Amino acid sequence: MNLAQIKTLAAERLARLRRPTRRGVLKALAAVPALFMLYVLVLIPFTPGISDIRKAKSDQPAQVLSADGKELAVFKWANRDWVRLADISPNVTTALIATEDHRFYQHFGLDWRRMGSAALHTFSGNRQGGSTITQQLARNLYPDEIGRAPTLTRKLKEAITALKIEALYTKDEILETYLNTVPFLYNAYGIEMAARTYFDKSAGKLDVLESATLIGMLKGNSYYNPVINPERAVQRRNTVLAQMVKYQKLDPAKYEALKKRPLRIDFERQTEPPGPAPHFAQQLRKWLITWADRNDYNIYTDGLVVHTTIDSRLQAMANQAVARQGNQLQGIANAAWAPRSGWAANKELVQAFVRETPEYRAARESGLTPEAAMKQLLADGAFMQALRQSKTRIQAGFLALDPRSGEIKAWVGSRDFSQDAFDHVQQAQRQPGSTFKPFVYGAAFEQGASPDDTFVDQAVEIPLAGGEVWRPSDDGPPSGRAMSLRDGLVYSKNTITAQLMQRVGPAKVARLARAMGVRQSRLDTVPSLALGTSPVTLKEMVSAYGTIANQGAYLEPVMVTRIEDRKGEVLETFRPASPEQALPVATVQTLLDVMRGVIDRGTGTSIRTRFGIRADVAGKTGTTQDNADGWFILMHPQLVAGAWVGFNDSRVTLRSDYWGQGAHSALPMVGDFFQRSLRARVIDPNVRFVKHEETGLFEALGWTIRGWYQRFFGTASKPEAPPAPRRPAHSAQAPEPAMEASAVAAAPPTALPPGGASAPLGREFADAVPGPVSASSPASAPVEALTGAPRVRDMPAAGASTSAQDAAVAPASEGNVP
Repeated sequence: MNLAQIKTLAAERLARLRRPTRRGVLKALAAVPALFMLYVLVLIPFTPGISDIRKAKSDQPAQVLSADGKELAVFKWANRDWVRLADISPNVTTALIATEDHRFYQHFGLDWRRMGSAALHTFSGNRQGGSTITQQLARNLYPDEIGRAPTLTRKLKEAITALKIEALYTKDEILETYLNTVPFLYNAYGIEMAARTYFDKSAGKLDVLESATLIGMLKGNSYYNPVINPERAVQRRNTVLAQMVKYQKLDPAKYEALKKRPLRIDFERQTEPPGPAPHFAQQLRKWLITWADRNDYNIYTDGLVVHTTIDSRLQAMANQAVARQGNQLQGIANAAWAPRSGWAANKELVQAFVRETPEYRAARESGLTPEAAMKQLLADGAFMQALRQSKTRIQAGFLALDPRSGEIKAWVGSRDFSQDAFDHVQQAQRQPGSTFKPFVYGAAFEQGASPDDTFVDQAVEIPLAGGEVWRPSDDGPPSGRAMSLRDGLVYSKNTITAQLMQRVGPAKVARLARAMGVRQSRLDTVPSLALGTSPVTLKEMVSAYGTIANQGAYLEPVMVTRIEDRKGEVLETFRPASPEQALPVATVQTLLDVMRGVIDRGTGTSIRTRFGIRADVAGKTGTTQDNADGWFILMHPQLVAGAWVGFNDSRVTLRSDYWGQGAHSALPMVGDFFQRSLRARVIDPNVRFVKHEETGLFEALGWTIRGWYQRFFGTASKPEAPPAPRRPAHSAQAPEPAMEASAVAAAPPTALPPGGASAPLGREFADAVPGPVSASSPASAPVEALTGAPRVRDMPAAGASTSAQDAAVAPASEGNVP
C-alpha cells in the first residue's frame, strides 16, 4: 500500500468519526437541560430562604416606648402604613390584576404563557416584561439578593423566590404584601401612602380613575409621575382602564366616559411624624442598630419593643419650654437682623455667608467672576431672604436626667426637628463659658481651699508660652478689693477664677472635668480653660453637673432600661454602671453650697424671683464672647436639667447684651421646665441634698484615696498634654453678669494678708499650688495675647443701662434680673 492509499484510508476513517450518531445527538440534547437544571440548583442557596420569606409575613418595626409606656417612635424601614387587603378599594386590586397579571389566580407564581410571549416579543425587538405579581413581589422584598440587572441569573433567582412565596403565602396575602411594599415616589411606600400623597385620601376610598392612575405608575414611577408628567400619566391611566375593559372588569360605555376626564391630583408629601423626642430617637436608632447587629436582630422587622428612660410628662414640659422661649428669642433675632438693620450693617459678614453657599460656588463654576457672582446673588431677593432666615434662626438644646441613676428624662435637640435635625445635645460642641467654672472651684476645694479664702479683684496677667500674656477681664474695671471664692463663683468673676486656676493648674481642672463627665470633647489644658474656652456638648455638661448632684459619683447617662421581643419576653435589661467617685463627698457638699448662692443671690436669681422655685436647687449660668452662646444648668436632688441657646453659626448673635446672656436666654427654658415639673409633683419639692456629716480622719482619708485611685486608674480618660495656645475663628467665653456687682463693690474691704494677693488657704492647698499670679494696674487692660480664645469680658452689671434696642425689647419686670 503506497502513501496515497494510506492517506485516503485515513481520511475516510476520520470522516466517519466526525459524522454524528443518533446516540451522540441525544446525549447532546439531554445535556442542555441537565446543565440548566444544575445551574438552577446552584442558584437556590443564593435566593432568600424559607425562614426569611416566612418572617417577611410578619414584619414588624421596633417600637420605642417612654418609661411610662407612651410611644416615642417606630423604626420603619420606609414611610409606610400597612393596610389589610379588605381595607383597600376593590378598584385597586381589579386594576392591578387586569394590568399586571390577569392570570394571577390561575398560576403558581410563574405564567409560562406570558413568559413565552414576552420572550418572542423581546427577540423580535419589542421588549416586554413577563413577570407575574408574585415575581415582582420577590424583587421588591429582596432587591439585594435577587438584583435588578436584566440577566438570566436574575430572572432565575426571581422565579425561584416566587415559587417559594407561592408555597408559603395565600393569593390574598401576596396581593396585600405587594400593595403595601411597592414604591410610589416621594418617599411613599405602599398603596395607603400613595393614596394620601396623590389624592389626600385613604386607600379604601380610591375610585376607578384614581386607582388606575396609581396602578399605571407601576410601569415607571418617574416616567408616569402624575405631578410632573400629567399627560403621560393620563395616557397610562387610560391604558389601565382599557385593560380592565378587555378582561370584563369595566363596562365599555363607562370607559368611554372615564377616559375623557382630566387628571385631578391633590398632591401633598407625606412625612413621618417626628414624635415627642425625635433627636433622642435619632440617637437611639444608631445605638439600637449596633445592639441588633451584635445580637442578630433586625430593628425594622423583628418587632422589638424598646423601653427607654424618657418620662413623657417631662419630655412634653421640655418641648413646651424650648418652644416658648425659642419663639420669644426668635422675635428678638428677627428685629436685630432685619434687612435694614443688622443684616445691612454687617455687609462683610453677609458677603462671607454668600460665599459659603452652593449657589455662589455654582455661579463661579459657570464662569462668573467673584464680583459678578456676588452681585448676582445679592440682587436675588428670594435667595437673600432664605439665607437670612437660615443664618438667623435661633437654636437650642435641652437635656434633663436623674442624677441618682443617670437615666435621661427629657431630650430636645433643636427647636424644630423638621427644620434642623442636627442634635444640639450630643452632636454640637460649643464653648460652655462660665458653666465650666465649677470644675475650677471643685478642684480647689478638693485641694483644701475654703469658700471663704479670698483673692483681690484686680487686673491679672498670666504669662504664656512664646512670650504672650493673657489678660482676662470682666465687663467693669476691677474693684481692687478682696473677694471670697464663694462670691467669685456666685457673681462669676473672671479675675478671681483666673487667679484660682493659676493656683490649681489647668491639668488638674481638666482631669476633674473628665472624671465628672466631660469625656468625649477635647479639653485644652491652658489657663483660659477656666472660663470655658474648650467646646463641649450639652450632654457632657449636664452629665458632669449630675455628678455634683449625686454626691460626686459619676454615672454614665442611660437611654434604655430593657428590650423585649414581640411576645413580651425580655431580651436584655440595662442597669446603670457602677458609680465612679470623681470628688469626695465633703468637697461636693462645699461646691453645692457655693452654687446655691448662684441661685439665691447671684446670676441665677430669676429661678427664685421669676419662677418662684423654692426647692433646694443649685446651678450656674454661662455666656460666651459676644453672646454667641447662652447656657444654664440647674441641679435638684432628683433632676438635673441644662439648656444651651445660640445660632448654628457662632458669628451670628442676638446683638444684645441683655438677651444674649445665659441668664436671659437659656435660664428661662430651665426655669419654666422646673416650675412645671415641681407643680406636677414629678419631682419632690421638699427633698434636699444630703448634708454631709463630719467624718473621722480615716473615713475622710478613704474618700480621698478612692477618688485618686479612680482618677488615675479608673475609666476616666487621662488628661491630654497641654497644647500650644490657639485662636478659634469666631467665639470665646464671657462671664455672666454680677447681679449685685455694685453691692459687692461697696462692701467693706476684707483685710488682706501681707502680700495682698490672696488670703491664706488651707495648708494642703497652699502647699500644692504654684506661685502667685502677677497683677497689673487696677484698670482693665486690653488683651494682647490669648490662650485658645479671644479676650473674655463680663456682661453689664444688673441695673446698668442697655442700648436703645435692648431697652425696647427687655420687659420692665425683668429690668434688674440677670
